[in-house]
Amino acid sequence: MTIARITEYRNQTFALEFILLGLTDDPELQLVLFGIFLFMYLVTVLGNLIIILAVSLNSHLHTPMYFFLSNLSFTDICFISSTIPKMLVNIQRQKNAISYTDCLTQMYFVVFLSGMENFLLAAMAYDRYVAICHPLRYTVMMNPSICILLTLFSIFSSMVDALLHNLLVLRLSFCTYLEIPHFFCELAHIIKLSCSDTLINNIVIYLATFIFGGLPFWGIIVSYVQIVYSVLKKPSIRGSYKALSTCGSHLSVVFLFYGSVIGVYISFSVTDSTRKTAVASVLYTVVPQMLNPFVYSLRNKDMKEALRKLCGGIL
Repeated sequence: MTIARITEYRNQTFALEFILLGLTDDPELQLVLFGIFLFMYLVTVLGNLIIILAVSLNSHLHTPMYFFLSNLSFTDICFISSTIPKMLVNIQRQKNAISYTDCLTQMYFVVFLSGMENFLLAAMAYDRYVAICHPLRYTVMMNPSICILLTLFSIFSSMVDALLHNLLVLRLSFCTYLEIPHFFCELAHIIKLSCSDTLINNIVIYLATFIFGGLPFWGIIVSYVQIVYSVLKKPSIRGSYKALSTCGSHLSVVFLFYGSVIGVYISFSVTDSTRKTAVASVLYTVVPQMLNPFVYSLRNKDMKEALRKLCGGIL
């Protein structure tokens, strides 16, 4: 066991650094993982940057749906950049230590950006609901001011959530053997390492998950229930298909994100191996962010056309 450096002050134990155990101890397998995660990181950043450029440079895509999509792409870039580069540096240097300050900073951005994903997906669902259920009032209900307010609300709510968890972690003291069985500083693992009473932290986690995670998720469900109900009332099958086709990309991203999160929680409940749960966490911290650009570029005609123009202009 690796013992983290500690310092004693007034009978309290403060961590100077944590040890990120990563996904494996095998040096050869670590090299393989380095190549895989470097590739996934580059694909994610490049794919999402292309989405942002395509939306920015094509006037036909200056609509609420693509405004939220470009924000989602930017969030995905930041999300994966908050975890993978540090993991790659650790593998390259064969050094798994991360300072207490850097660990809390990383934890803050992971919570903040995952919250942003939640709220942006809910905002996109609301946009589809208004477009299909209230098409004549769409320009009024989804005007630029409303879109900006929804985005600012997403940012503010996610920041409050992340800041609350960080402040509660700051009050904790830590013992020796500060090993995190993960490739990044995850909130739940950090709390488990504490020597202090973590009851308040755990209560806040459950409440925050319900408020900042559950409410946006239920907002998505309610929006799509209303969409399906509205579509079923349409007499034309062609009209119904056209209405639902505009939701296809968003639904795919929703299933990808929430499906991966649910998969991680299931892995927590069915296995006692912390290393296996770390592997499962890749599902929601890397995979959705990498696949989102492909989902939108392959399933959306407007985005395909914008990408063709973008590629044609570059070439």
